[in-house]
Amino acid sequence: MPNIKSAIKRVKTNASANAQNSQTKSAMRTAVKRAETAVTNNEENKNDSIKAAIKAVEKAASKGLVHKNAAARKKSQLMKKA
Repeated sequence: MPNIKSAIKRVKTNASANAQNSQTKSAMRTAVKRAETAVTNNEENKNDSIKAAIKAVEKAASKGLVHKNAAARKKSQLMKKA
């Protein structure tokens, strides 16, 4: 544990940022998996789930959690499956 006050604060802020980033990235992965299963099972809500997955991917890319080219690739794959 650091002794300097600013270093202590940095440890706390890094922990909270890491938790938030992990949650956003996990939500993105879950949305993508839901969309893929909806497309493969030809469910009624597949368009809505694809739209939600694309929104989650774009949000993660805008926050820098996923590279913008990786996000574009993931969106392209989703649209191709649809």
